[in-house]
Amino acid sequence: MRSASAGPEIERLITLLAKLPGLGPRSARRAALHLLGRRDALMRPLAQALGEAADKIAECSVCGNLDVSDPCSVCTAPNRAENAICVVETVGDLWALERAGAFRGRYHVLGGVLSALDGVRPEDLNISKLIERARADAVEEIVLALNATVDGQTTAHYLADRLEGCGVSVTSLARGVPVGGELDYLDDGTLAAAFKSRSNV
Repeated sequence: MRSASAGPEIERLITLLAKLPGLGPRSARRAALHLLGRRDALMRPLAQALGEAADKIAECSVCGNLDVSDPCSVCTAPNRAENAICVVETVGDLWALERAGAFRGRYHVLGGVLSALDGVRPEDLNISKLIERARADAVEEIVLALNATVDGQTTAHYLADRLEGCGVSVTSLARGVPVGGELDYLDDGTLAAAFKSRSNV
């Protein structure tokens, strides 16, 4: 949807913004106009931050996290447990777990999940490095913290099979009733998972 009065520079800006998740052509147009209306306060600092991020931030060669150093700050932190690795789908999932402060071991980012529909195969993911890390003497547990989707669960089962001969315990996150959740508002799948994951009080 090309604007009649927009030049090629503005159209390119809108086209690039529209490629961001959650932004369609209309939202991208509004974002572009907002940026152009606040060039000194927002657009130029944003352009500088994007340039610096592109130049300095890289993927950690150990776990797949994004950081300015390689290995990343999580992998090199001296106070983290060496005996447990938490496997996540994306860097965003790693950051979410770090915000929660629930895990103090190491991480491993797969870079996606297996998906026949999208053509994602085991060799497309960071699985061989995980198997290599799981065989290290210090590692005792692999925690599969993958999303509770069909593809996520398929990937978890595949990883459990691949990790079987590595001499580590393979666990997964509990599924079920969230903290503060009311039973009447939960879907059937969540309730079923909660019953399967029930424990002693």
